[in-house]
Amino acid sequence: MGQSKQAIKSRIRSINATKKITSAMELIANVKLQKHRNLMSKNAEYTLMLKNTLGNIVASDSQIENKFIIKNDNPNELLFVITSDMGLCGAYNMNLMKHEAINEASQIIVIGTHQYHWLKARNYPVINEICSSDSINFQGIKRLAQRAVDKYLNKEIGKISVLYTKFINTVSFEVEKAQVLPLIPSDDYVKVKQETLFEPSANEILDELIPMMINNLIYNLLLESKTSEQASRRLAMENATDNATELNDKLVLAYNQARQSAITQEITEIISGADAA
Repeated sequence: MGQSKQAIKSRIRSINATKKITSAMELIANVKLQKHRNLMSKNAEYTLMLKNTLGNIVASDSQIENKFIIKNDNPNELLFVITSDMGLCGAYNMNLMKHEAINEASQIIVIGTHQYHWLKARNYPVINEICSSDSINFQGIKRLAQRAVDKYLNKEIGKISVLYTKFINTVSFEVEKAQVLPLIPSDDYVKVKQETLFEPSANEILDELIPMMINNLIYNLLLESKTSEQASRRLAMENATDNATELNDKLVLAYNQARQSAITQEITEIISGADAA
């Protein structure tokens, strides 16, 4: 019985130590969540401005043709995949890996170290060097985007897409695929169509504006994915802490029962000994 109590005490100490770690990680993830959420919101304003500008230009001339809008016949697709650098974030990474787009892509650019080696080991067509999603900045995204755009303009590929995790709220996020090129301006790009005189021509402006739009769009999806990652990690650590608390309560109860049983047995032995005397 003494060994049983000692084993239970050891497990209680171990669980409490784990609980402190998961609780600390939950707090850190929550701070990072707020940070990335603020960055995402600020960048969304710039994205909206670019969309409205692009929409106004395209709406001014329904016959406009541009190399970034016209489709080419190449069936190959280059796919950006945005994953995390660290684990302990629930099913965040595996939900990305389960998406059908992973198997359909002809070329893949992985942002995030956690799944980079996993994809390389399984002979997926990863074409970039290892790239951290935690430390990459806008300039890093711009270099990767330019590499992809060059392939598109050279007709090595016919489509550029991004596989990312869409942030809905702090407890809800889902994997989505967004097409980057060829660009498809939709009605929500512009709310008010107005007659505008462009100098230089609208097509020349689009040649400069669309690459800016592509860089910012990929960066914006990265920020959204990082926000979802921290939300997923915070939720996973919260659940782990709750589970540790529940298990600790059960073990404390088991320890008290074992201790009570031992005391009862000792009293019984003392009484038996007294009666025998």
